[in-house]
Amino acid sequence: MPTFTLWPHTDAAPWQDALASYDDAIAQLPSERLAGHDQWYRFELPALIAARAPHHVTHDEMVRITEWKMARGVWRAPNLVLVRNNPPGAVEDATAKASGLLDVPAKAVAAVSALGGVGPATASAVLAVIDPHRFPFFDEIVTQQMAPHVDELGKIAWTAVYYRKYAAALVARAQVLREVLGESWTATHCERALWAHGIHAGARV
Repeated sequence: MPTFTLWPHTDAAPWQDALASYDDAIAQLPSERLAGHDQWYRFELPALIAARAPHHVTHDEMVRITEWKMARGVWRAPNLVLVRNNPPGAVEDATAKASGLLDVPAKAVAAVSALGGVGPATASAVLAVIDPHRFPFFDEIVTQQMAPHVDELGKIAWTAVYYRKYAAALVARAQVLREVLGESWTATHCERALWAHGIHAGARV
């Protein structure tokens, strides 16, 4: 079993080091497409979404987000088929609706999750781009590290209720780290640091 040591730290240096190792963690995974998807997801997609009013993702972007999620985690081909089969305009409408509900996170997650093939984890992948402070990506490797230390979590459940508790814990940790690292540090940074730390600790062995 891998040994995880990052979550108990509240000082900044271990979190910065883990986040800095994210690209190396991506490179350790076998998917040939992941690196390209990940660069697009982190660096290109946020600017595309930010330029739209209201903020939303397109059908093709939703498919690629789903492919990124599965390449970084577990590939579920039937879900990808369902995402691709959403009718014209549905993705744009659902994600635009969600962008107007960010102050009520449960409703924002529900709006995106109404799409075919989209559950809380895929919804979180969309919302993490729109609002990385409040919507960290819902990831199993991250949860494995948090659950032993966060009383509210327990065994992972891929539900909106569990995601709400998971996100709240990451938002709270980001608030602590921002005291040292500044306002640019988000819950999504915490998620990526934990994921990279988990990969390097052998979570995928």
